[in-house]
Amino acid sequence: MDPKTRRQAAILAGLVAVLAVVVLYNRDAGPGAATSPADTGRARRPQPAAGVEPAVDVVRLDALTRDRPAPEGTLRNLFRFGPAPAPPSPPAPTASRPPAAGPPVVAGPAVPEGPAPPPPITLKFIGLVEQAPSRLKLAVLSDGRSVFYGSEGDTIEGRYRIERIGPESIEMAYLDGRGRQTLRLSGS
Repeated sequence: MDPKTRRQAAILAGLVAVLAVVVLYNRDAGPGAATSPADTGRARRPQPAAGVEPAVDVVRLDALTRDRPAPEGTLRNLFRFGPAPAPPSPPAPTASRPPAAGPPVVAGPAVPEGPAPPPPITLKFIGLVEQAPSRLKLAVLSDGRSVFYGSEGDTIEGRYRIERIGPESIEMAYLDGRGRQTLRLSGS
C-alpha cells in the first residue's frame, strides 16, 4: 500500500470508531432521549406532578386591577426590597448650662483673607523643540486658536513670561508679578 492510501484508511477507521461510539451513547440514553421531528424547534416543558396545577401559565387578573399602596415619605429606596427603615429616633436631651447673657452671635460665610489668586493661564504646553549644538530649548504653546514659541525669559502674548523650561513642564509667570503657574506637557 502506498502512504496516501494507508493514511486514508486510517482516517476512515477513526471515523467509523467515532460513529460507533455516538450510536452506542445515543442508544444507552433511554427511550425519552430521542426527539421526534415534530419536537424539534419547540422547547420542552417539565410535566407537573399528578394533582398539581402548573404555576407557569396562571395569570391573576384581579391582582392587576387591585389598588396599590402609595409611596410614603422620602426615605423609600427604590433599589432595595422590603419595608422602609424606621425613622431615626430623636437625640436624647443633654444637660447643658443656660446660655450666657448677651447678643447671639451669627456665623456668616468664611471670607478669604488677602487678594484673590490670579486667573489661571489659559495656554497649553503642547511641545518642546531642542537644538542640539546650542542647547536652545523652545516651548510650543497654544491657546486653541494660535501657536506661540518661546525660550526661557521670552514674553508670550504680552502677558506672560517663560521662567523655566523642563522636559515635561514649563513655569510661567505674569508680567505684572501677580503669580506663577506650572504648565504640564499636554500634547494637544
